[in-house]
Amino acid sequence: MMTSVARIPTKARLDNSHYEERCQLAAAFRWTAELNMHEGVANHFSLAVSDDGSQFLVNPCGKHFSRIKASDLLLLDANDPTTMDQPNAPDPTAWAIHGAIHRNAPQARCVLHVHSKYALALACLKDPSMPPIDQNTMRFYNRISYDMGFDGMGLGDEAERLSTCLGKNKVMVMGNHGVLTAGDSVAEAFDSLYYFERAAETLLTAYSTGRELNIASAEVAEKTARQWEEYPSNMMDAHLTEIRAILDVKQPDYAE
Repeated sequence: MMTSVARIPTKARLDNSHYEERCQLAAAFRWTAELNMHEGVANHFSLAVSDDGSQFLVNPCGKHFSRIKASDLLLLDANDPTTMDQPNAPDPTAWAIHGAIHRNAPQARCVLHVHSKYALALACLKDPSMPPIDQNTMRFYNRISYDMGFDGMGLGDEAERLSTCLGKNKVMVMGNHGVLTAGDSVAEAFDSLYYFERAAETLLTAYSTGRELNIASAEVAEKTARQWEEYPSNMMDAHLTEIRAILDVKQPDYAE
């Protein structure tokens, strides 16, 4: 039977239970709240901690993003059918969506799902595609998966379908729902989430002018997307490292 590792009070107690991974994911929760990209106690982030991706950390049910600590995170098994019968069961949609993805898409080590303002607005358009109008939108050129079959809150068959829609891409626009990013690490998935929200904000702001978009050519857009991919990956790590440095001063309890 899978048991929770939540509410362990000290770093020493957590050292043998994925402490560094917990701190990274807790920092992502805190900074998402700082950026107002959260939805209170809803939405969910997860991080695989086993080689096969089936064992993963996820936020507990009903905990506000701005208060999540490393020790709050639940350790779950995507293949454990008794998970929702446990006294500390996660949010049903978190278990359904993230459990399905970690079970069916082991390459998605870290999975972040939010209903952030601009990504959600984009997902609510009849055509939620992202034309390449600046280097942030170009980062995602031909690299976004789209799930336009919204059929409820991500439970049951809905979650299983979502887990197959992502494919090899790092971003999935969930029509009428929000956005999901995935990566090999918290740093990669969060960096994608941050820049996708910025890209969506720029696009929707440009749309709001009512004027014609200056869309880059396919050649320029693809060249820029590849430049993003070839950029040193340590910039993603630096992004998360700097976030943690700020939190170490302002909200050091995130690492408890």
